[in-house]
Amino acid sequence: MNYPIYLDYNATTPCAQEVVEAMIPYFNEHFGNAASKSHPFGWMAENAVEMARENVASLIGANPKEIIFTSGATEAINIAIKGTLERYGKEKQHYISCQTEHKAVLDTLKKIEEKGAEITLLPVDSNGQIDLVELESSIRPETKMICLMWANNETGVIHPVEKIAQIAAKHDIIFFTDAVQVVGKIPIDVNGIHLMALSAHKFYGPKGVGVLYIRHNHELPKPISQIDGGGHEKGFRSGTLNVPGVVGLGKAAEIAKSSLNEESKRLKSLRDKLEKGILKIEGTILNAGQSQRLNHVSNISFQGIEGEDLLRELNREVAVSSGSACTSISPKPSHVLAAMGIEADLGRASIRFSLGRMTTEEEIDKVIRIVRNVIEKLRD
Repeated sequence: MNYPIYLDYNATTPCAQEVVEAMIPYFNEHFGNAASKSHPFGWMAENAVEMARENVASLIGANPKEIIFTSGATEAINIAIKGTLERYGKEKQHYISCQTEHKAVLDTLKKIEEKGAEITLLPVDSNGQIDLVELESSIRPETKMICLMWANNETGVIHPVEKIAQIAAKHDIIFFTDAVQVVGKIPIDVNGIHLMALSAHKFYGPKGVGVLYIRHNHELPKPISQIDGGGHEKGFRSGTLNVPGVVGLGKAAEIAKSSLNEESKRLKSLRDKLEKGILKIEGTILNAGQSQRLNHVSNISFQGIEGEDLLRELNREVAVSSGSACTSISPKPSHVLAAMGIEADLGRASIRFSLGRMTTEEEIDKVIRIVRNVIEKLRD
């Protein structure tokens, strides 16, 4: 197949070749169950899992015992939020989050709201930023969790996580963050964070494996497992581990740590060049352009263009997502852009460009020409 240029790295990344090579022996040669403690097949698998645990912990500044392997970030999010609800039992409970969170968080919060929890979704300004004063003033005596993503998947806007952690600590509240888009992309440290979700396939690891970081040695309660059976992963996530996937996640973490700063600078240079080229086109708007953003993400709106036509024409030569990163060729208004005050038609005519390890300067030059040609065609 003649694939288009890929600029949808926020959706998923290809498995690094080193990751694939690290995983292969654990499909056949070292196929043991990591929970089998009585023979070498199990020991080999367990050792590989623990090495991966150490690599992930090293990447995010955690202790290996705080790393709980899951099937991905969505499961980690469900354990964190639903597990906390169950841990507090019949107490009156209040959770604070934001209108621009990922649907995995928003839908999970909606589910616990149906079970009696009260939810506050903070608004954002035109640059996708929350007001920290409003955050703190929203805290009640019954508030159990502040749940805010580290960086937005659509705009790349980075929340002030360190300051949010300080607010949570001041009021003795659990701070949970969806860190899916930052792990392996920028330097991070879990200091002050109680719960954090990440996913391997966002930084060149395999799909179907992720992590819930659970802070140890802290008096705030930990979530209750959402899967019964066997008590694997220190009782937080029962089920036979996907050993090849875990090994791949560990290798991806190891690679990310060694190349993170250099790659981040390279992608910023390419991202800036892409924005400069596209924003020369009349009627283009950089969304959240005044905020601190991830170095590899641009969200750009195109005035006077039908969103469905724009996405269809661009994807002939460049693989991108609409502002909503929806699964359909017919884009829906993005809840993120809507929360930022962007009207529906312009929101539908927005494109998220997300760059990655395989992106080259030659591709960026070509994408600028393609976008210009598509816009001229659609405006004729």
